Amino acid sequence: MNPASHAPAGPTLFTGIQTLVTMVPAQAACADTQPRSLGAILDAALLVQDGRVLEVGPRATLEARTPTQVPRQPLQAPLVLPGLVDCHTHLVFAGNRLADFEARCSGVGYQEIARRGGGIASTVRATRAASVEDLTSLARDRLQHLLAQGVTCVEAKSGYGLSTESELRLLEVCRRLPDHFGHNVRCTFLGAHVVPPEHRADPETYIQIVLQEMLPEVARRGLADFADVFVEEGAFSPAQARRILQRARSLGLGLKVHAEQMGPSGGCALAAELGAISADHLDYAGPAEARLLADAGVVPVFLPAATLFLGHRNFPAAKAFLDVGLSPALSTDYNPGSAMSPNLLLTGTLGCVQCGMTPEQALGAVTIRAAAAMGVEDSGILAPGSRADFVVADSPDWRQLFYHFAVCPVERTFILGRCVWKRSWEVGFNEDPGPASQAQGGRPGTGARG
Repeated sequence: MNPASHAPAGPTLFTGIQTLVTMVPAQAACADTQPRSLGAILDAALLVQDGRVLEVGPRATLEARTPTQVPRQPLQAPLVLPGLVDCHTHLVFAGNRLADFEARCSGVGYQEIARRGGGIASTVRATRAASVEDLTSLARDRLQHLLAQGVTCVEAKSGYGLSTESELRLLEVCRRLPDHFGHNVRCTFLGAHVVPPEHRADPETYIQIVLQEMLPEVARRGLADFADVFVEEGAFSPAQARRILQRARSLGLGLKVHAEQMGPSGGCALAAELGAISADHLDYAGPAEARLLADAGVVPVFLPAATLFLGHRNFPAAKAFLDVGLSPALSTDYNPGSAMSPNLLLTGTLGCVQCGMTPEQALGAVTIRAAAAMGVEDSGILAPGSRADFVVADSPDWRQLFYHFAVCPVERTFILGRCVWKRSWEVGFNEDPGPASQAQGGRPGTGARG
């Protein structure tokens, strides 16, 4: 489906923007009242046509040179910012991990849960049993949750099928995700998530399936942009991962690596060696790993919500990366086992208070840096030629996005210039709220869809 079909026809001038954050420093027009990196414009306007930004700038300037017949849409917005970018998610799965959560709360560790048959293996069982229709419906509901959090660009991984048929099915669902609301989506093959139970006694047999069956078919069908491997004790060693990633690269796929999550794993060194676009998690990455990634141009991606939810204490440390000139990205890791939350701004708060980032760095981490971790150039910014994906927030100050944590400031989410999510109006005690719907902003996952 052509994403442009989601966009309204003809130009529209969006006005009534007190502060427009563009994330393009050269566009700043705020008399140095805001950090330069935000590219902020005060009393701003945004000219959009065919789902793309034509121009941004001060309202008076754009109104004066935009023909009067072009419709004006006043947003009455304290703050408008680019649609957020979630660069590491596992959106397509069935079932839940409530039993795992309860076990962890009783003191059982993540890896012990996996050894008992829980963890990723339990999600694999539920996902294999689900129909394509069920998986699509579940993923669509999760996209609604992301819309409510202002996320318009997302990476979605497979990895809960772990057989050729099931992995291809998950990637087919991933490829259709833009059809629902117009999200900018990148798909990642994660067949090397863990070795499935039926091959646990002979991992090499499963690796051969990944190398000889899965990857060639994924590439032939054009189902993925990237291949990823979970490099960790209990998953795949660096040597095993190298074979898989080299094969993926030979088939034209970009590379990603789950690295240094549960302990030092060698994932960062492998990502640097092979020129991966990103290395993700990094809870146990230090200055040496940071230097390797910086020298190789690999984007570090922090997933602190997973660290928090697993009850771990070793959060990724931004200082090691910032010291070598490498700004991290942040992502939710939205998945059923270790981070069942679509709240990317809360992830930004964790980046500030647990990883040592400033609010300015956190905002870059969920927009332009997250886009870089996916090789995306037209999301995470608002500039001529970029997608007209943006968020209207009720925050009078952009720092409040992370300061007023776990309270979503998003009033409306626009994709390709069209409002695709709107918060419900508050209802008085004696008023009939009427039926909730996604289009009018009801609770995500309820009411009418799309």
